[in-house]
Amino acid sequence: MFVILVYDVNVKRVGRVLKTARKYLTWVQNSVLEGDISETNYKKLKTELLRIMKQDEDSFVFYTFQTQNYSKREEYGLKKGGEEQFL
Repeated sequence: MFVILVYDVNVKRVGRVLKTARKYLTWVQNSVLEGDISETNYKKLKTELLRIMKQDEDSFVFYTFQTQNYSKREEYGLKKGGEEQFL
């Protein structure tokens, strides 16, 4: 499946959230990650992020698609994030 993750978290947790999410997805812009991910890893990602999250301060939005074939992505301006995965 293809996933886009958008998050808004307290500055105290931004680093932990980004580091966790980058284990599974590619960082493309501030608070935005995307990528192909298995169902199992998607569940792991959500579990790990929800452990970090403070319900009364943070939010996550997951957009899931069965395939990326019917999507289009356009970028303009300063490129942020990166395509490389860090292990």
